[in-house]
Order: sequence, then C-alpha cells, then structure tokens
Amino acid sequence: MTAKSAAAAARATVYGYPRQGPNRELKKAIEGYWKGRVTADALRVTAAELRRSNWQQLADAGIHEVPTGDFSYYDHVLDTTVMVGAIPDRHRNAVAADPLEGYFAMARGTQDVAPLEMTKWFDTNYHYLVPELGPDTVFAADSAKQVAELKEALALGLTARPVLVGPVTYLLLAKPAPGAPAGFEPLTLLDRLLPVYAEVLADLRAAGAEWVQLDEPALVQDRTPAELNSAGRAYRDLGALTDRPRLLVASYFDRLGEALPVLAKAPVEGLALDFTEAAAANLDALAAVGGLPRKRLVAGVVNGRNIWVNDLEKSLTTLGTLLGLADRVDVAASCSLLHVPLDTTAERDIEPQILRWLAFARQKTAEITTLAKGLARGTGAITAELAANRADLASRAGSPITRDPAVRARAAAVTEADGRRSQPYAERTAAQRAHLRLPLLPTTTIGSFPQTGELRTARADLRGGRIDTAGYEERVKAEIQEVISFQEKTGLDVLVHGEAERNDMVQYFAEQLTGYLATQHGWVQSYGTRYVRPPILAGDISRPEPMTVRWTGYAQSLTDRPVKGMLTGPVTMLAWSFVRDDQPRGDTARHVALALRDEVNDLEAAGTSVIQVDEPALRETLPLRTADRPAYLAWATEAFRLTTGGVRPDTQIHTHMCYAEFGDIVQAIDDLDADVISLEAARSHMQVARELAAHGYPREAGPGVYDIHSPRVPSAEEAAELLRTGLRAIPAERLWVNPDGGLKTRGWPETRASLAHLVTAARTVRGELPAS
Repeated sequence: MTAKSAAAAARATVYGYPRQGPNRELKKAIEGYWKGRVTADALRVTAAELRRSNWQQLADAGIHEVPTGDFSYYDHVLDTTVMVGAIPDRHRNAVAADPLEGYFAMARGTQDVAPLEMTKWFDTNYHYLVPELGPDTVFAADSAKQVAELKEALALGLTARPVLVGPVTYLLLAKPAPGAPAGFEPLTLLDRLLPVYAEVLADLRAAGAEWVQLDEPALVQDRTPAELNSAGRAYRDLGALTDRPRLLVASYFDRLGEALPVLAKAPVEGLALDFTEAAAANLDALAAVGGLPRKRLVAGVVNGRNIWVNDLEKSLTTLGTLLGLADRVDVAASCSLLHVPLDTTAERDIEPQILRWLAFARQKTAEITTLAKGLARGTGAITAELAANRADLASRAGSPITRDPAVRARAAAVTEADGRRSQPYAERTAAQRAHLRLPLLPTTTIGSFPQTGELRTARADLRGGRIDTAGYEERVKAEIQEVISFQEKTGLDVLVHGEAERNDMVQYFAEQLTGYLATQHGWVQSYGTRYVRPPILAGDISRPEPMTVRWTGYAQSLTDRPVKGMLTGPVTMLAWSFVRDDQPRGDTARHVALALRDEVNDLEAAGTSVIQVDEPALRETLPLRTADRPAYLAWATEAFRLTTGGVRPDTQIHTHMCYAEFGDIVQAIDDLDADVISLEAARSHMQVARELAAHGYPREAGPGVYDIHSPRVPSAEEAAELLRTGLRAIPAERLWVNPDGGLKTRGWPETRASLAHLVTAARTVRGELPAS
C-alpha cells in the first residue's frame, strides 16, 4: 500500500475508556453491592448500561473501532487472572461458590482470607492486583467475560476490538505464589499459558472478533535477552495459530527499544506504539527496523495520561512521517484513556478560556478523530480545528498564570546547603529521642482517619451554602477531638489529627497553592472503587499563607503526646496531579518544594516536633527505563530535602510510601535523609523490610502491619507475627509499628478494632525483647 492509500485508510481508535460513568455510577453500584443494598443482577445491569454508553459515545465521536474487555468491576489484571484460571488456592472455594463474591474476595480479602497483593501499574497511579503463580499452577481458559462484552458491542452494530493483557506482560507482572521455590520465575510458565490464550482467541473469533489487541507494556521496560526471546516465542506461536483473529500487539508508556525488532518481525498483523514525547524514540527506531511492511500501525500520538490539548499540527507531522513505514496507519491515544477524567464540559468553576487548554477522555477522542480525518483527507478538511487549536496553544503559552517572576527568582537562588539538614542522622536521632521520649517499637498511624458521613455531609453543606464556615469548622473540631481521644485511649504513641478538613491528600494542598487548578468532576480510578480528582498543575507554584498549622496546633492542644504535622511531598504533588508539560518536571518540583518548605518551617515554629512529608509516589514516577532514572531521582530527592532541610535537628521528619517494588530505589529512599519512613508491607509479608536490611538502610522504618486496602480486621497475633518478621530485618530501636497507609476509606468499627490489635501486638512483641 502506498503512503497515499495508507493515509486514506486511516481510522480512529482507543485502547480503553474510563469505567466509572459520568457520576461514578459504577463505584456507587459496587459499593452498594458490598453493603447489601444492590443485588448482583442490578450491579450487572448498571455495568452493562455503562459499557453501552461508553461505546456509543465513542462511536458518535467518530471512533471507528471501539475497545471491549477493558471494562472491569475492579481491575483488568485481576480479570486476566480469572480469564486464565490462575485463582489462588485460598480463593478457589469462594470463586466456585459464587464467582462475583470470589472475584471481590481476591481483590479485597475477607475476614478469613487475605487478598491478592496490590501494586502500581507501571509508572501510573493506577493499582493492579498481582497474580500469584507457582510451578504447580494449572491454567484453564475462561473467556466468558471477554466474549460476552464483545457480543454486546457487536449487537449495537459497532466494529469492536477485544483488549487483553498480553501473556508476556501478565507473567512479568506476576509474583511467585506462597510456597513457591526460591528463585521461581513466573515467566517459565509461558509455554503452559499460551494454549490458554489460543483458546480465548479462538472463542473471540467465533464470537465475531476480527482483531484482538494484546497489551504488552512490560516490553517497554529493560528486558533481558531471555525475556525478549520469550516474547518472540509467544508471538511466533500465537501468530502461527490458524483459528484466531488478527492480532494487534500494543505497547505504551515509553519507547519499545530492543523489543521493537522482536515484535516487528513476529507473525502478527499489527503493532500499536506510543509516539508522545515520552516515547518519541519509537519513531526513529521504527524507521531503523525498516518499518512495518504489510502490517497495521496504530499510532498513539494523543497523550492518554495527561490533560493538555494536543498540538494537532505536530501530531500530523508525526503521522505523515509514519505513513511510509506501515501498510496502514491508524490514530489513537498513547494508552488507555482510563488514566484521565471523562469530560471537561462538566467543569463549571474553571475559566472558559483555560478550560480550552484541557482535554479529558471525550475531548481526546475528538482530537483522535480530527487527526484521523486530517490524515485521511488532508489538512484542508480540518482547517477550522487547526486554527482553534493554534489559538488555544498560544493562549496557554502567553498566560500570566504560567509564569511568576518571584517564584522563578527564588528557585534560581537555591543552594545545595538549602537541601541538607544541619546535622547528620546519627546526631539528629539522639536529639530526637531525648526530646520525644518514645518507647521501643513506637506506634503511630499514617495520617488520615475515616471520613464519616456526617463530615462529608458538612463539607457538601458548606459548598452548597447550607452552613457557614464557622459551622463547618465546629464539625471539623469535633472530628479532631474524637480522633485524638480515640488514639489516646487506644494507646498510640505518636498521634495525628486525622485530616478531617481534607478532601484529598493532594487536592487539599493544591487548592491553597497558586498555580493549581481544581476540578469538580475530574475523577480518575486509582484502584477498585477508589477514585481521585487529580488537580491540574498549570503554572508557577507558591504558598500565600499557612495551610495546616492551625488544625495541627488545635490537635496538639488536646493532648500531651506528640501530634504529627502531615504534608504531601513535592514529588507526589506532581505525580498525583496533571502536571504542566511546558518545562522540565524538576523545575516544577523545585517550585512545589519551596512552597512546602515554608509550611514545614511554620509547623516547627508553632511547636510541632514530628512532621511527616508523604512521598507515596516516589517509586511510581520512576522512569521505566534504567538509563532515565538517575536524572529523575536526582531532582526528586533534592525536592524532598529542600522541603525538609530547614528544620532543627530535634524535629523528626517522617515520610511514607505506598505499594510499589522498592528494591530498586532503596538508595533514593536513603538519599531523602528522612528520620523515619513508613511503607506498605502487610500484603507482601514484610518484603520491604528485607530490602531495606539488604541495603543497610541506617534510619528508622515502619513497615506496615495492617493492610488498609481491605475491610478485614487483622488479629493482634497476625500483626505481632508481621512485626516479628520485621524485627528479623530491622533492629527494635529503629522499628516503628503502623498501618500500611491512611485510614480515610475505612470504616470506624474496623479501624478501632484493627488499631487496638496493632497496639496490642506492639506491646506483646515489646515484652518479648531482651532487657537492655
């Protein structure tokens, strides 16, 4: 096919779409089902209605080929685990008795059975459920979900393409099951898994699938020759099948690198590649391997992870270059639109001109279809769209929102000494112990406590004008009083004020910093039914006035025990926001760090002796390619130290991190120079404690003993056993006892019971320690 005919054949598609619905209908239905207010049949009806609505919206927008199978009640990797029959032994009876209940048991656990481990989906804030595989795992195909959803779309008269997690990525994301031999690698199960995929592909073809997309984002990471050989074998074997649809192998989030020639020569009919700035090297690499003759190329030129409008002319230039490199070039976002909110038109509080700088999922589908039209028919067919796009880009570039000379001057004046504590840790820790006088194995929580219905109602009433600010603040004070009283009675050593005044750990601060925009309906799935509204970091950042000092001081006035000041760190403020793309991220991080530094210093001046600066996103933002990591870690750790470097030696700095693989950033954790770090560890059975010990981490640490992502209440003995495991890696004088994370999403009954058990566990294990 010539470049001209390839252009004429250009179509628009997406890899996936937000699941929740415009008013988070899916979240409400699932949580209603968990509480017994919604039947399983009613939940299924809601889900089917949302799928139909999504597909129809895509088709109406001009998307020629809609995705199926990307919809999920909880997580698409968990759906894949069900599809291939890799149900952990402890969940088999529940799944057999009631597949839906068993599905949610794997995701959330029950009082008697632990859930699957959860961790971040590559370098995003989406969490997936980690498959557990062992040498005795027996796979069995279950394509019911994938086939049913394909048939739903086809029944609407749509062209549909099922989307599956690819077999290589599935195995590379898995972990050895409990009891698996040391050194077991799930990828060794590939030959056992491929026949299951073959069966699913055959079922989908029989149901009417012309194409099936197999997502292999794990191949954009550094891969060993053996792993690349496995990928080549997988697609050689799947490509050789006779009873299958055409195969589109998709990668995203970064450049494909050494995996590109492997997939380019595989006997599959198409590749989907990311061509946004993060993966721009794919363009030259594709040319270097001779392109994709006689294959379909789906070009991800619209950023599926950020919310800024696309530069249509730049994307058309990229697409024009690609025309000579494939038999057919289609236009898409760089990844699933799961990672962005649904629709900008729901936003009423953002100035209309600024709103034109933004593109959520529906606006991105319009960009995709515009680009496909321009590629197929020429730029003359989209003259008006190009003119409007140029105006929007110019408006943003010239806006005073984006540049504050005072912020830039302050950032330019930063010296290396600003990012260093006045004394090394060995000297600081003695001063802190003398000042705080805490016991061995001190107990604390991560920060937030349950947000009650009364509190949410009060916040809604304040927004709606039904109560005034004074009435709302009285409600917040009552919550803080209850949280402090509960912690004292339970016996916790370092208290928190519970964050009753906060809507979200990033949004709360973003709303008080200049340079940020807040959305009202910009919900994005983080995990399961947990949705967040990432703020938009649009310009230079500064802090007009203190943000947390008043409430922390009020909590401290209620108790003689130390109350932690709670802040969100600069890297997480970037990672969990939609960040400006018009300057290096390190520059933006420095601006945020300086604003937070002012808050840290004000907390200390007000008498706060323990200050926690959370950085749960430090690992998730780690570049996927090893070569790109040193530069990122340099500015990320500098930003944290700049935030905390101005306090006295006897002020104790804590930080916290969420589910992630920490082994490859332990040195960076060390470089933060925090006095205490708390990490999620309950589901991974203290793996992070062993990683810290292997590194020789010299500071204090609190690997979590209570999994806050599950409603189950761990027993005191269960928490004590985890604590004993932690003590085998970290000495008692440096070990803290805490939950995995904040308790905002938990209910009060389970919180009370779990924290009581946590304190009992700490006292029990403390009593087992040898006398000093």
